[in-house]
This record gives sequence, C-alpha cells and structure tokens, in this order.
Amino acid sequence: MIYKDLSQLHNEVSKTLDYRNGNIKVINEKLLKEKVIDNLIYSTVFSENQMVSAKCKYIIINTARSLGIIPSSTNNLYKNGFAKEKIKEITVPAINIRTLTFEIAQLIFNLMLEKNIIGVIFEIAGSEIDYTKQSPSEYASCILAAAIKTGYKGQVFLQGDHYQFNKNKFYENKKQETQRLKELIKQSVNAFFYNIDIDASTLVDLEKKDLIKQQEENYKQTLELTEYIRKIQPKNINISIGGEIGHIGGKNSTVDDFNAFMKGYAQGLSNRKIEGISKISIQTGSNHGGIIGPDGKILDVDIDFNVLSLIGNLAKKDYGLGGVVQHGASTLPEDLFSHFPKYNTLEIHLATEFQNIIFEYLPDQLKQKVNEWILKNCKNEWKTDWNETQFIYKLRKRALGLFKKELWDLKDSDKNKIFIELRNKIEFLFKHLNLFDTKSKFLEYID
Repeated sequence: MIYKDLSQLHNEVSKTLDYRNGNIKVINEKLLKEKVIDNLIYSTVFSENQMVSAKCKYIIINTARSLGIIPSSTNNLYKNGFAKEKIKEITVPAINIRTLTFEIAQLIFNLMLEKNIIGVIFEIAGSEIDYTKQSPSEYASCILAAAIKTGYKGQVFLQGDHYQFNKNKFYENKKQETQRLKELIKQSVNAFFYNIDIDASTLVDLEKKDLIKQQEENYKQTLELTEYIRKIQPKNINISIGGEIGHIGGKNSTVDDFNAFMKGYAQGLSNRKIEGISKISIQTGSNHGGIIGPDGKILDVDIDFNVLSLIGNLAKKDYGLGGVVQHGASTLPEDLFSHFPKYNTLEIHLATEFQNIIFEYLPDQLKQKVNEWILKNCKNEWKTDWNETQFIYKLRKRALGLFKKELWDLKDSDKNKIFIELRNKIEFLFKHLNLFDTKSKFLEYID
C-alpha cells in the first residue's frame, strides 16, 4: 500500500504510534510489525508524493530509535577490540544489498537474532546508489524498517562503501570532484551512516618509481575527506573511516605500498591533530563481481592470504588499525571463506553472489525483460572480448533500479525461492567467518 497523502498516513500510523510533540512512542508494536511498517517503507520507496515519502522516512528512523535500534560506528570496536587483539579470528561481513533491500535485511536480522550476532555491516557503494536508485536515506530507512519488522534491538552498522574518486574527473577539476564526494558523505552521515570507506586508490600512480609518490594523491585526498568527516560527524560519534591502497581488480598490494601510504597519511594526521582511519582495504587478487568465463561460470582466482596476514599485522601493531579489508569476495569458492579469519582479515565485502542468486531464481518473464533492456541500453559498455552471456552478467546490475518495483512486487512464491537460497548462503558465510555467538564480545567495544 502507498499512502496517497499525509492524512491517510496519519490515520493509519496513529493506531500504532504516538508522534505528537516531535517524540515517537510505540503504542501497538504488534500491529506496527504486522502491517504498518510494510506500508511505511513501501510508501518511502515508491510514493511520488515527496512529502509522504519524507514523512515515512522520519517516522521509520525515529520509531527505530524509540525501540532501541541504534545506528552505530565500528570505530571503537576496530581500534580497541581488533587492533589490540582482544577480538581475533573473526571477520566482519559488510553486505551490499542491491535490491529487495527491506526483505533481505529482514532475513539477515533474523539470522543475527538466531545466531546471537551483532557484527554485521549493511553497506551501499557510491556507484550502487546510482544504478539501484537507493539514496542513503532510503537505504537506511529500509534497513531500520527491517530491524523494526523482525524485532531486532541494538546496534546497526550502516556504511558508505567505495566513496571513490573518478580519476579522469579528478584531474579535470580536483575541487569539483572532491566536492562531489563531500556532498555524498554529508548525505550519508545525515542518514546515520556512521561508517564511511574512502576510496582514493584510483589516484595511485604506478608509473612513478618512488612508492610514496605513487601513493601521494591517495593519502592526500583520503586526509582531506577524513578531516571533512571529523568536522561534520555528530557529537559523541566517532565515525569509522576506511582507506584503500590497492584498486580492486588491479595490482596486488604490498607491505611497501601500505607503509608508503601510511607514512604520508600519518604525518598529515599529526599536522591536523585529528583521528584517522580504522581499517585499510587492499588488493589480494579479487575482482568486483568475479571473473566470468565464456560459459557463464565464475572463474577461480588466487587470493594472496599472506598479504592479508602481513599487512593486517602491521596495520594493528604499527598504526593501531583494526586490520585489513577484503573486497570482491562473495563469488569466491566456498572453501576459502574459513581462511579469512585465520589470516587476520578484519572485514570482508559481499555483494555480487547475492545478486546472482536473485537473478538465478527470477521468473523467466522478468529475467527476459531485464536481459532485453541490457542488450538495448548498455551496448556502449560491451567489451570486445565478451560474448553475450558475459555481457549480460556484468551489466545486469544496471537494471536493478529500473526494475526495483517489479522485483519488490514479485509473488511470495517467487521470492521464497530466492530467500531460501540467500539464507543458506548467508548462514554459511556467518558460520565460516566465525560470527556465531559473538554478540557479547562485540558489545564490550561498541560505543
């Protein structure tokens, strides 16, 4: 149901919530969870009335807070729990939900409740915001609405992933490109994203012989955005900030790369007298979305676990960081996932395999519509060495925003096939990342 106007919205919501005088009090949580929260989030996402959509977001966010659902930062957890090895051999999953966000988040929260977990990050990348048509405030509303729906209480970690510099645009107009990212960061912080991953690794210049010179623009721009985040973060919140030294899909990172970045970055922090990053993303051999073969199957890749371990140890001991981050991991062979906790991986980013499951179980008619749209509208991105199967696999994510409502409105019988597979996959990942029964360990270090 989409509320047609504010009057209809008020008439239904007032049966479950008292939100007079700017404060929200839940008066019928059962009805809220069974019906009203579904209508609130559906109207948030799909209402063409901006006043209705904005009011629904406001109600969801403030209802979540009144129920003890708290947008939080991993900063203290990483710098005092993981960096000091009070917590170890656990890898925190950061999950990008590109579609069916409200319902997939429910699935995750239910698993967290069942398995006594708190350390899961819900994230969305800068590029995903565009092609999935999910603004930071909409994404946050979907996640918090899912927490309300499932009865989850406690900390929720919302993260901006790969807030990335476009290299060409940066060198055309540095000020403008930096300002674009500052505006995205501000939107995100206003939407309770208290975890932000800055990605200036695209500015690394491997043609320079000196390693510090290679990383110079990377650490300088990471510093500028770090300083900006510290200026705008809410009082009593230390946003968890990530940096990145190796562009995902490019050259594997080395200890020398890491030290070169951190030397310049640490000097800049000292001059500015601000707190820095809590983690660092490195390249270990993975590729966003996996590498797809001509037959449509994901090709195996070699992950350099020694790099994860070496840089992870240095990050903790020499710089007080929580550790290293592995990107592009969801399509890796399943037998690799238990290795990440053993090799000091702080955080692992997971996205494409969940999308693959959704597309695999889509009704044929909708799948065909998506494929036809891609073939018609994305031809300019077709690489010469791709066949049609590879092209559709790599570009189908571009259709998620356009078909968002059709996906949301799928019959329950169609969705259930998707959700059974997703639950099995996510439960497997949580188990092999050593997340089960870790809530009390994490709570000790969360502000």
